[in-house]
Amino acid sequence: MIELHRVSKVYAVGPVKVPALCDVSFRIDKGEFVVLAGPSGAGKTTLLRLLYRAEPPSDGEVEVFGQDVGTLRRAQVAALRRSIGVVFQDAKLLPVRTVYENVAFVLRVLGTPRRDITARVFDALRVVGLSSRAQAYPAQLSQGEAQRAALARAIVRRPPLLLADEPTGSLDDAMAAEILEVLRDIWAGGTTVVLATHQARVAAALRRRTLALEAGRVVKDEG
Repeated sequence: MIELHRVSKVYAVGPVKVPALCDVSFRIDKGEFVVLAGPSGAGKTTLLRLLYRAEPPSDGEVEVFGQDVGTLRRAQVAALRRSIGVVFQDAKLLPVRTVYENVAFVLRVLGTPRRDITARVFDALRVVGLSSRAQAYPAQLSQGEAQRAALARAIVRRPPLLLADEPTGSLDDAMAAEILEVLRDIWAGGTTVVLATHQARVAAALRRRTLALEAGRVVKDEG
């Protein structure tokens, strides 16, 4: 499903080159739930961005679904992203649309037949436990509800891979536990999940395979 072969990423900040990832190699198989753990600045977000081809690696190969994503053309990148759900710490919901409309928007952009949209949206909302809030607006949601709406939007296309970048970072312990339970349910449904977090308690609570990053390097792979 995912393979990184000696991947490095370097950013140019004026005349200075700043390494974000250094010689990273690992494999994630279909159906795994993997935690990317490490402090802020360890390279977690950069690594996720390479997986959905928001940017290419500086060196090495990033393979997702058997494709070297660094060599993909624009149309191929678009096709790749249709197979990947992405969730951020900031839910990034459209404020003037209801929860239902936020989730349905993704399907409309993809040209999903109208007759299929309602059923798929409510399937996604059911998975995240948000069916009763379908007509609420983002301003009416708690932070935990907003993050669950973002998860519904990410999975409504039924992608085989879900990338979650610090989805519990701004939540209290109770709300964070709810989100982790939703992620477990999504994984149990057959989706491969990669979760990035700087919170040691989150990684410990999940008890799944953990890749620990420090200063852009994988320093531990256990679980």
